Amino acid sequence: VQLVESGGGSVQAGGSLRLSCAASGYTSRSFCMGWFRRAPGKEREGVALIGSDGRSAYEDSVKDRFAISRDNAKNTVYLQMDRLQLEDTATYYCAAGRIYPSGFCIQAMTRPADFGYWGQGTQVTVSS
Repeated sequence: VQLVESGGGSVQAGGSLRLSCAASGYTSRSFCMGWFRRAPGKEREGVALIGSDGRSAYEDSVKDRFAISRDNAKNTVYLQMDRLQLEDTATYYCAAGRIYPSGFCIQAMTRPADFGYWGQGTQVTVSS
């Protein structure tokens, strides 16, 4: 499974970006998909997860600002990021994992080791 992120960039605080993660190779609609991020000098943290049935979970600081979605026909996962804040500056990574069922998937926010596949990352920079 190969994951390729796109959509990162520089934006002013309050702006929006939409990240995409295209999966290729063996892919399964039942895979748990997620977005993680790593800011300079900080640990990697989970941002948003989505299970095969569309159920999702978010890190507290991005709730009501970010939305994760998946298009299984296109093997693509999206992260819509609105009202971006300076603290959202980070490298964002797409991840995929065989975490079943969906209920377990959305509980994996603090378990990046459960995800076996990772993209190369895309940089998001928010400025004032």
